[in-house]
Amino acid sequence: MAEKFFTHRLDNGLTLVAQQIDTVSSATMTIAIPAGASRDPTDKAGAAAVGSYWLFRGAGKRNSRELNDALDSLGCQHHESVQSEHLLLSAAQLGKNLSSVVEIYGDIVKQPHLSDGTFNPCKELVLQALDGLEDQPMEKCNAMIREMFYPPPLGRNPLGQKETVKKLTPQLLREHLQNHLSPDGTIIAAAGKFDWDELREGIEANFGNWQGIAPRTVEIDKPKDKTMHVEKQTAQVQIALAWPAATIRDKYYYAGRIVQMILSGGMGSRLFVEVREKRGLVYAIVARYHSLKDYAGIFVYAGTTPQRAQETLTVTIDVLQNLQKGIEQDALSRAKTQLKSALIMQGESTSARADALAGDFYHLGKLRSLEEISAAIEAVSINDVMEYLQVYPVKNLTMLTIGPEKLDSTILP
Repeated sequence: MAEKFFTHRLDNGLTLVAQQIDTVSSATMTIAIPAGASRDPTDKAGAAAVGSYWLFRGAGKRNSRELNDALDSLGCQHHESVQSEHLLLSAAQLGKNLSSVVEIYGDIVKQPHLSDGTFNPCKELVLQALDGLEDQPMEKCNAMIREMFYPPPLGRNPLGQKETVKKLTPQLLREHLQNHLSPDGTIIAAAGKFDWDELREGIEANFGNWQGIAPRTVEIDKPKDKTMHVEKQTAQVQIALAWPAATIRDKYYYAGRIVQMILSGGMGSRLFVEVREKRGLVYAIVARYHSLKDYAGIFVYAGTTPQRAQETLTVTIDVLQNLQKGIEQDALSRAKTQLKSALIMQGESTSARADALAGDFYHLGKLRSLEEISAAIEAVSINDVMEYLQVYPVKNLTMLTIGPEKLDSTILP
Protein backbone atom coordinates (compact mmCIF):
# COMPACT_ATOMS: atom_id res chain seq x y z
CA MET A 1 0.00 0.00 0.00
CA ALA A 2 1.39 3.41 -1.01
CA GLU A 3 2.30 5.66 1.89
CA LYS A 4 0.27 8.88 2.07
CA PHE A 5 2.35 12.03 2.50
CA PHE A 6 1.25 15.65 2.72
CA THR A 7 3.05 18.98 2.95
CA HIS A 8 1.77 22.50 3.50
CA ARG A 9 3.67 25.75 4.05
CA LEU A 10 2.15 28.60 6.05
CA ASP A 11 2.71 32.25 5.17
CA ASN A 12 4.76 32.79 8.36
CA GLY A 13 7.42 30.27 7.28
CA LEU A 14 6.17 27.25 9.22
CA THR A 15 5.97 23.96 7.30
CA LEU A 16 3.52 21.16 8.05
CA VAL A 17 4.46 17.65 6.91
CA ALA A 18 2.41 14.55 7.56
CA GLN A 19 2.01 10.86 6.87
CA GLN A 20 -1.43 9.31 7.11
CA ILE A 21 -1.37 5.76 8.53
CA ASP A 22 -4.84 4.26 8.51
CA THR A 23 -3.83 1.00 10.19
CA VAL A 24 -3.26 2.65 13.59
CA SER A 25 -5.52 4.47 16.05
CA SER A 26 -2.96 6.95 17.35
CA ALA A 27 -1.45 10.11 15.95
CA THR A 28 1.72 11.90 16.98
CA MET A 29 2.67 15.50 16.36
CA THR A 30 6.28 16.67 16.60
CA ILE A 31 7.09 20.37 16.56
CA ALA A 32 10.73 21.08 15.64
CA ILE A 33 11.54 24.70 16.47
CA PRO A 34 14.95 26.10 15.40
CA ALA A 35 15.85 26.96 18.99
CA GLY A 36 18.22 24.12 19.89
CA ALA A 37 21.24 24.06 22.16
CA SER A 38 23.59 25.46 19.50
CA ARG A 39 21.58 28.69 19.58
CA ASP A 40 22.03 29.14 23.31
CA PRO A 41 24.52 31.95 23.96
CA THR A 42 27.71 30.57 25.51
CA ASP A 43 26.96 32.25 28.83
CA LYS A 44 23.40 30.88 28.76
CA ALA A 45 24.14 27.27 27.76
CA GLY A 46 21.22 25.16 28.93
CA ALA A 47 18.63 27.85 28.20
CA ALA A 48 16.76 25.69 25.68
CA ALA A 49 16.65 22.79 28.14
CA VAL A 50 15.18 24.92 30.95
CA GLY A 51 12.84 26.56 28.45
CA SER A 52 11.48 23.19 27.30
CA TYR A 53 10.09 22.67 30.81
CA TRP A 54 9.04 26.27 31.38
CA LEU A 55 6.81 26.35 28.28
CA PHE A 56 4.50 23.83 29.95
CA ARG A 57 4.08 25.79 33.17
CA GLY A 58 0.95 27.56 31.93
CA ALA A 59 -0.12 28.88 28.54
CA GLY A 60 -3.04 30.83 27.12
CA LYS A 61 -5.98 30.75 29.53
CA ARG A 62 -4.64 27.78 31.49
CA ASN A 63 -2.28 27.81 34.45
CA SER A 64 0.28 25.06 34.90
CA ARG A 65 -2.11 22.60 36.55
CA GLU A 66 -4.93 23.29 34.10
CA LEU A 67 -2.59 22.87 31.13
CA ASN A 68 -1.39 19.47 32.29
CA ASP A 69 -4.92 18.39 33.19
CA ALA A 70 -6.11 19.35 29.71
CA LEU A 71 -3.40 17.26 28.07
CA ASP A 72 -4.04 14.34 30.43
CA SER A 73 -7.76 14.41 29.71
CA LEU A 74 -6.97 13.95 26.02
CA GLY A 75 -4.66 11.02 26.73
CA CYS A 76 -1.75 13.05 25.43
CA GLN A 77 1.69 11.63 26.21
CA HIS A 78 3.97 14.58 25.68
CA HIS A 79 7.73 14.67 25.57
CA GLU A 80 10.15 17.55 25.21
CA SER A 81 13.80 17.32 24.18
CA VAL A 82 16.59 19.56 23.01
CA GLN A 83 18.89 18.73 20.12
CA SER A 84 21.73 20.75 18.68
CA GLU A 85 19.57 22.43 16.07
CA HIS A 86 16.02 22.09 17.38
CA LEU A 87 13.78 22.24 20.40
CA LEU A 88 11.40 19.30 19.96
CA LEU A 89 7.88 19.18 21.38
CA SER A 90 6.17 15.83 20.83
CA ALA A 91 2.58 14.84 21.58
CA ALA A 92 1.14 11.34 21.08
CA GLN A 93 -2.58 10.56 21.53
CA LEU A 94 -5.53 8.93 19.85
CA GLY A 95 -6.04 10.33 16.38
CA LYS A 96 -9.49 11.62 17.25
CA ASN A 97 -7.94 13.93 19.87
CA LEU A 98 -5.23 15.41 17.65
CA SER A 99 -7.21 18.54 16.75
CA SER A 100 -7.75 19.42 20.41
CA VAL A 101 -4.07 18.88 21.18
CA VAL A 102 -3.10 21.12 18.24
CA GLU A 103 -5.16 23.92 19.80
CA ILE A 104 -3.39 23.54 23.16
CA TYR A 105 0.07 23.47 21.58
CA GLY A 106 -0.79 26.64 19.71
CA ASP A 107 -1.09 28.32 23.11
CA ILE A 108 2.13 26.71 24.38
CA VAL A 109 4.33 28.12 21.60
CA LYS A 110 2.51 31.46 21.14
CA GLN A 111 1.30 32.34 24.64
CA PRO A 112 3.42 30.63 27.30
CA HIS A 113 3.04 32.33 30.68
CA LEU A 114 6.75 32.14 31.59
CA SER A 115 5.98 33.43 35.06
CA ASP A 116 8.67 34.01 37.67
CA GLY A 117 6.99 31.68 40.15
CA THR A 118 7.33 28.62 37.91
CA PHE A 119 10.91 29.21 36.80
CA ASN A 120 13.06 27.71 39.59
CA PRO A 121 11.53 24.20 39.48
CA CYS A 122 12.34 24.07 35.76
CA LYS A 123 15.92 25.13 36.36
CA GLU A 124 16.26 22.54 39.12
CA LEU A 125 15.15 19.76 36.78
CA VAL A 126 18.01 20.56 34.40
CA LEU A 127 20.53 20.81 37.25
CA GLN A 128 19.36 17.40 38.50
CA ALA A 129 19.78 15.96 35.01
CA LEU A 130 23.35 17.31 34.91
CA ASP A 131 24.05 15.72 38.30
CA GLY A 132 22.55 12.48 37.00
CA LEU A 133 25.12 12.29 34.21
CA GLU A 134 27.72 11.45 36.84
CA ASP A 135 25.87 8.18 37.43
CA GLN A 136 25.54 7.47 33.69
CA PRO A 137 29.13 7.18 32.43
CA MET A 138 28.13 6.15 28.90
CA GLU A 139 25.78 9.13 28.51
CA LYS A 140 28.33 11.54 29.96
CA CYS A 141 31.03 10.16 27.67
CA ASN A 142 28.77 10.45 24.60
CA ALA A 143 27.90 14.05 25.46
CA MET A 144 31.55 14.99 25.91
CA ILE A 145 32.81 13.33 22.70
CA ARG A 146 30.14 15.10 20.63
CA GLU A 147 31.20 18.41 22.12
CA MET A 148 34.80 17.64 21.13
CA PHE A 149 33.97 16.29 17.67
CA TYR A 150 31.54 18.85 16.27
CA PRO A 151 32.54 22.46 15.57
CA PRO A 152 31.46 24.60 18.54
CA PRO A 153 28.71 25.26 19.43
CA LEU A 154 27.10 22.44 17.37
CA GLY A 155 28.19 19.70 19.75
CA ARG A 156 27.17 21.49 22.92
CA ASN A 157 25.58 19.38 25.63
CA PRO A 158 21.84 20.21 25.39
CA LEU A 159 21.72 20.42 29.19
CA GLY A 160 24.39 23.11 29.21
CA GLN A 161 26.76 23.47 32.13
CA LYS A 162 25.98 23.82 35.82
CA GLU A 163 27.59 27.24 36.07
CA THR A 164 25.61 28.68 33.15
CA VAL A 165 22.30 27.10 34.16
CA LYS A 166 22.67 28.42 37.71
CA LYS A 167 23.10 31.96 36.35
CA LEU A 168 19.86 31.88 34.37
CA THR A 169 17.10 34.16 35.63
CA PRO A 170 13.45 34.38 34.59
CA GLN A 171 14.09 37.63 32.73
CA LEU A 172 17.16 36.35 30.89
CA LEU A 173 15.39 33.17 29.76
CA ARG A 174 12.19 35.01 28.91
CA GLU A 175 14.10 37.31 26.56
CA HIS A 176 15.98 34.37 25.07
CA LEU A 177 12.78 32.46 24.28
CA GLN A 178 11.08 35.52 22.85
CA ASN A 179 14.05 35.94 20.49
CA HIS A 180 14.25 32.29 19.45
CA LEU A 181 10.73 30.85 19.33
CA SER A 182 9.84 31.52 15.71
CA PRO A 183 7.59 29.95 13.08
CA ASP A 184 10.17 30.68 10.38
CA GLY A 185 11.99 27.38 9.92
CA THR A 186 9.74 25.48 12.31
CA ILE A 187 8.54 22.09 11.11
CA ILE A 188 5.39 20.43 12.44
CA ALA A 189 5.27 16.74 11.57
CA ALA A 190 2.30 14.45 12.14
CA ALA A 191 2.05 10.70 11.66
CA GLY A 192 -0.87 8.36 12.29
CA LYS A 193 -4.61 8.41 11.92
CA PHE A 194 -6.04 11.84 11.12
CA ASP A 195 -8.00 13.74 8.51
CA TRP A 196 -5.55 15.82 6.45
CA ASP A 197 -7.92 18.70 5.69
CA GLU A 198 -8.88 18.95 9.36
CA LEU A 199 -5.24 18.89 10.46
CA ARG A 200 -4.17 21.51 7.93
CA GLU A 201 -7.00 23.81 8.91
CA GLY A 202 -6.22 23.32 12.60
CA ILE A 203 -2.57 24.20 12.11
CA GLU A 204 -3.52 27.28 10.09
CA ALA A 205 -6.01 28.39 12.73
CA ASN A 206 -3.70 27.87 15.72
CA PHE A 207 -0.26 28.59 14.28
CA GLY A 208 -0.95 30.81 11.27
CA ASN A 209 -0.83 34.02 13.32
CA TRP A 210 2.35 33.00 15.19
CA GLN A 211 4.99 35.69 14.82
CA GLY A 212 8.65 35.69 15.77
CA ILE A 213 12.16 36.76 14.84
CA ALA A 214 13.66 34.79 11.96
CA PRO A 215 16.42 32.47 13.25
CA ARG A 216 19.94 33.70 12.75
CA THR A 217 22.75 31.61 11.29
CA VAL A 218 24.79 29.87 13.97
CA GLU A 219 28.41 31.01 13.89
CA ILE A 220 30.71 28.03 14.28
CA ASP A 221 34.31 27.69 15.39
CA LYS A 222 36.93 24.98 14.91
CA PRO A 223 37.00 22.02 17.33
CA LYS A 224 39.62 22.64 19.99
CA ASP A 225 40.75 19.20 21.15
CA LYS A 226 41.31 15.98 19.19
CA THR A 227 42.18 14.00 22.30
CA MET A 228 41.25 14.48 25.94
CA HIS A 229 41.72 12.51 29.14
CA VAL A 230 39.63 13.16 32.22
CA GLU A 231 41.38 11.71 35.24
CA LYS A 232 38.95 9.96 37.53
CA GLN A 233 39.72 7.32 40.15
CA THR A 234 37.12 4.76 39.21
CA ALA A 235 36.96 1.01 38.68
CA GLN A 236 35.82 1.62 35.10
CA VAL A 237 37.38 3.33 32.10
CA GLN A 238 35.27 5.00 29.44
CA ILE A 239 36.69 5.22 25.92
CA ALA A 240 35.01 7.20 23.14
CA LEU A 241 36.17 7.58 19.54
CA ALA A 242 34.69 9.53 16.64
CA TRP A 243 35.51 10.24 13.01
CA PRO A 244 33.69 11.98 10.12
CA ALA A 245 30.90 10.21 8.24
CA ALA A 246 28.51 11.01 5.41
CA THR A 247 25.59 13.29 6.24
CA ILE A 248 22.04 12.27 5.38
CA ARG A 249 22.22 14.38 2.20
CA ASP A 250 25.39 12.66 1.02
CA LYS A 251 25.19 10.03 -1.74
CA TYR A 252 27.29 7.76 0.49
CA TYR A 253 24.84 7.98 3.41
CA TYR A 254 23.43 4.46 3.18
CA ALA A 255 26.87 2.93 2.67
CA GLY A 256 27.98 4.77 5.81
CA ARG A 257 25.09 3.37 7.80
CA ILE A 258 26.03 -0.10 6.57
CA VAL A 259 29.58 0.44 7.85
CA GLN A 260 28.20 1.39 11.25
CA MET A 261 26.06 -1.76 11.29
CA ILE A 262 29.00 -3.97 10.29
CA LEU A 263 30.84 -2.57 13.28
CA SER A 264 27.97 -2.73 15.75
CA GLY A 265 24.82 -4.28 14.32
CA GLY A 266 24.21 -7.12 16.73
CA MET A 267 26.10 -9.99 18.33
CA GLY A 268 27.78 -10.93 15.05
CA SER A 269 29.21 -7.46 14.46
CA ARG A 270 32.95 -6.92 14.31
CA LEU A 271 33.40 -4.87 17.46
CA PHE A 272 31.25 -7.19 19.56
CA VAL A 273 33.00 -10.34 18.32
CA GLU A 274 36.60 -9.10 18.34
CA VAL A 275 36.61 -6.93 21.45
CA ARG A 276 34.09 -8.60 23.70
CA GLU A 277 33.46 -12.19 22.63
CA LYS A 278 36.98 -13.28 21.70
CA ARG A 279 38.91 -11.34 24.33
CA GLY A 280 36.41 -10.35 27.03
CA LEU A 281 37.90 -6.86 27.18
CA VAL A 282 34.74 -4.82 27.68
CA TYR A 283 31.37 -4.91 29.39
CA ALA A 284 29.95 -2.70 26.65
CA ILE A 285 31.01 -1.64 23.17
CA VAL A 286 28.85 0.04 20.56
CA ALA A 287 29.16 2.16 17.41
CA ARG A 288 26.51 4.76 16.65
CA TYR A 289 25.87 7.08 13.72
CA HIS A 290 24.89 10.69 14.38
CA SER A 291 24.22 13.50 11.92
CA LEU A 292 23.62 17.21 12.02
CA LYS A 293 22.73 19.24 8.93
CA ASP A 294 26.28 19.68 7.65
CA TYR A 295 28.34 17.33 9.83
CA ALA A 296 28.10 13.67 10.75
CA GLY A 297 30.18 11.08 12.52
CA ILE A 298 30.43 7.49 13.66
CA PHE A 299 30.93 7.32 17.41
CA VAL A 300 32.35 4.28 19.22
CA TYR A 301 31.98 3.80 22.96
CA ALA A 302 33.76 1.14 25.03
CA GLY A 303 33.49 0.55 28.76
CA THR A 304 36.23 -1.52 30.36
CA THR A 305 38.55 -1.79 33.38
CA PRO A 306 41.80 0.12 33.96
CA GLN A 307 43.82 -3.08 33.48
CA ARG A 308 42.25 -3.77 30.08
CA ALA A 309 41.87 -0.19 28.83
CA GLN A 310 44.98 0.10 26.64
CA GLU A 311 44.42 -3.31 25.05
CA THR A 312 40.78 -2.39 24.45
CA LEU A 313 41.83 0.76 22.63
CA THR A 314 44.44 -1.10 20.57
CA VAL A 315 42.09 -3.90 19.51
CA THR A 316 39.29 -1.45 18.73
CA ILE A 317 41.59 0.58 16.48
CA ASP A 318 42.67 -2.62 14.73
CA VAL A 319 39.03 -3.54 14.06
CA LEU A 320 38.32 -0.10 12.64
CA GLN A 321 41.38 -0.11 10.39
CA ASN A 322 40.63 -3.63 9.16
CA LEU A 323 37.49 -2.29 7.49
CA GLN A 324 39.74 -1.08 4.68
CA LYS A 325 40.77 -4.69 3.96
CA GLY A 326 37.28 -5.56 2.79
CA ILE A 327 34.00 -7.00 3.97
CA GLU A 328 32.28 -10.32 3.32
CA GLN A 329 28.96 -10.72 1.52
CA ASP A 330 27.33 -12.33 4.56
CA ALA A 331 28.42 -9.38 6.74
CA LEU A 332 26.90 -6.98 4.21
CA SER A 333 23.65 -8.96 4.11
CA ARG A 334 23.46 -9.10 7.90
CA ALA A 335 24.09 -5.36 8.18
CA LYS A 336 21.33 -4.62 5.66
CA THR A 337 18.88 -6.81 7.56
CA GLN A 338 19.76 -5.16 10.87
CA LEU A 339 19.38 -1.66 9.44
CA LYS A 340 16.10 -2.38 7.65
CA SER A 341 14.65 -4.12 10.71
CA ALA A 342 15.42 -1.13 12.89
CA LEU A 343 13.77 1.23 10.40
CA ILE A 344 10.70 -0.95 9.95
CA MET A 345 10.19 -1.24 13.70
CA GLN A 346 10.65 2.51 13.96
CA GLY A 347 8.04 2.99 11.25
CA GLU A 348 5.49 1.10 13.33
CA SER A 349 5.66 3.80 16.01
CA THR A 350 3.82 7.01 15.14
CA SER A 351 6.10 8.92 17.53
CA ALA A 352 9.26 7.69 15.81
CA ARG A 353 7.69 8.24 12.41
CA ALA A 354 6.75 11.86 13.19
CA ASP A 355 10.31 12.53 14.38
CA ALA A 356 11.66 10.93 11.20
CA LEU A 357 9.41 13.07 8.99
CA ALA A 358 10.59 16.25 10.70
CA GLY A 359 14.20 15.10 10.33
CA ASP A 360 13.76 14.18 6.66
CA PHE A 361 12.25 17.53 5.77
CA TYR A 362 14.93 19.43 7.68
CA HIS A 363 17.85 17.50 6.20
CA LEU A 364 16.53 16.69 2.73
CA GLY A 365 13.63 19.05 2.04
CA LYS A 366 11.49 16.01 1.22
CA LEU A 367 9.90 12.98 2.87
CA ARG A 368 11.18 9.42 2.44
CA SER A 369 8.88 6.42 2.49
CA LEU A 370 9.96 3.28 4.31
CA GLU A 371 9.86 1.51 0.96
CA GLU A 372 12.28 4.04 -0.53
CA ILE A 373 14.65 3.72 2.42
CA SER A 374 14.51 -0.08 2.29
CA ALA A 375 15.26 -0.12 -1.44
CA ALA A 376 18.20 2.27 -0.99
CA ILE A 377 19.68 0.05 1.72
CA GLU A 378 19.22 -3.08 -0.39
CA ALA A 379 20.99 -1.41 -3.33
CA VAL A 380 24.25 -0.91 -1.39
CA SER A 381 27.00 -3.20 -2.73
CA ILE A 382 30.39 -4.21 -1.36
CA ASN A 383 31.97 -1.86 -3.90
CA ASP A 384 29.80 0.99 -2.56
CA VAL A 385 31.00 0.30 0.97
CA MET A 386 34.64 0.16 -0.07
CA GLU A 387 34.27 3.38 -2.05
CA TYR A 388 32.67 4.98 1.00
CA LEU A 389 35.68 3.96 3.10
CA GLN A 390 37.96 5.67 0.59
CA VAL A 391 36.00 8.91 0.86
CA TYR A 392 35.41 8.61 4.63
CA PRO A 393 38.39 6.61 5.95
CA VAL A 394 38.82 5.82 9.62
CA LYS A 395 41.39 8.50 10.37
CA ASN A 396 41.78 11.83 12.16
CA LEU A 397 39.98 10.31 15.12
CA THR A 398 38.74 12.29 18.08
CA MET A 399 39.34 10.42 21.36
CA LEU A 400 38.06 10.88 24.90
CA THR A 401 39.01 8.72 27.87
CA ILE A 402 37.73 8.90 31.43
CA GLY A 403 39.59 6.90 34.06
CA PRO A 404 42.59 6.70 36.37
CA GLU A 405 45.33 6.85 33.74
CA LYS A 406 45.85 8.39 30.33
CA LEU A 407 46.06 5.95 27.41
CA ASP A 408 48.55 5.97 24.55
CA SER A 409 46.88 8.00 21.81
CA THR A 410 49.81 7.78 19.38
CA ILE A 411 48.23 4.61 17.93
CA LEU A 412 45.29 6.60 16.56
CA PRO A 413 45.18 6.58 12.75
